[in-house]
Amino acid sequence: METPAPRAVVTGAGTINPLGSTVKETWEGLLDGRSGITALDHDWAEQLPVKIAGQIIADLSERLSTREMKRMDRCGQLALVAAREAWTQAGSPDVDPERFAVVIGSAYGGLGSTIEQDRTLNQSGPRKVSPHTLTRLMANGPAAWVSIDLGARGGARTPVSACASGAEAIVQAAELIRSGAADVVIAGGVDASVNDLVISGFAQIRALSTRSDDPQRASRPFDGGRDGFVLAEGAGVVVLEREEHARARGAAVLGAVAGGAVTSDANDIVAADPAMQRRVMQKALTSAGMEPADIGFVHAHATSTPVGDRLEGQAINDVFGTDVPVTSTKGHTGHLLGGAGALAAVVVLEALRTGQLPGTLNVESLDPELDLNVVTEAAHALPASARAGLVNAFGFGGHSVALVITGS
Repeated sequence: METPAPRAVVTGAGTINPLGSTVKETWEGLLDGRSGITALDHDWAEQLPVKIAGQIIADLSERLSTREMKRMDRCGQLALVAAREAWTQAGSPDVDPERFAVVIGSAYGGLGSTIEQDRTLNQSGPRKVSPHTLTRLMANGPAAWVSIDLGARGGARTPVSACASGAEAIVQAAELIRSGAADVVIAGGVDASVNDLVISGFAQIRALSTRSDDPQRASRPFDGGRDGFVLAEGAGVVVLEREEHARARGAAVLGAVAGGAVTSDANDIVAADPAMQRRVMQKALTSAGMEPADIGFVHAHATSTPVGDRLEGQAINDVFGTDVPVTSTKGHTGHLLGGAGALAAVVVLEALRTGQLPGTLNVESLDPELDLNVVTEAAHALPASARAGLVNAFGFGGHSVALVITGS
């Protein structure tokens, strides 16, 4: 008889995002129906066509050393803060370093440092460029810094798959556990790209909301009046562990990554393919050994773009029908890009743990072309039978990822 693959359970979770600097703060903000979107008051934002974003207000210098603040790009700083929270909740597992890995994805990595140092070069010359420039701008920086900080020698991987990066990192981490290659993996996603270049680029393709006069109501997934997403920064991280390893040390299990799938649309560099969105959800269900009826709710990618939300909504309808509860927390936090799918995984774990599903903020009138059960109240009580949730994450380039997460 074939030995079943090890189960990948979650023993820790961490996040820092515009709504909160910990999982607890974030969860309270979601259930209270708060928004983390604010006006941009930086000098560099004065001439921008969009002047709102999801910004982290926490002082990172209170949680990181002076040396870490100097050597790391903000992207790496956010990843390290979230990873340390997750690691602490997991109980700082005693694990063989060779069987301890890190997988942290990012869409843009240290882009902030790239822009900053390019300006320094142009304005002040090459001798003023920071000696930390190259290590700060590396896309693999967040994964590398976390592996160094916690002593993981089983590999430090960096999926770079646009807005699907964080979710894909968790799929890879679960595969490392199930294949027997690792006992513990820290996984997640991060981006810190609230800057004039990224905002200008997204504005040029009309992807951003232009409601600069009403920041907290600008991000409105599935609403009939949505006009684009709101750029945000942040990180989401989970500690995955081989179940036998976790049980042997008496760890509290928060849930499990029961299945996941990664596909590529091979269609268009920007436009999504709803057929592949359906396919990735179906493949994730198959990998988890589940049917659509086993899923208690869906955390949609739903960024608040007119076309994107509609295509995903149709795909969800095709797979799950019209009754499954659907939510997207981007109305609260904005779009964390590579961190979005990982934050969604943290939210799904909390929903299964507490029996409460946060609603989709700012849905005043559901898009009439969508036949979905979108949760619009601040919190929706899950039935006791809801033991699994599905996370969608999609990115430019045709990257499609779905995760199936179960409770403890």
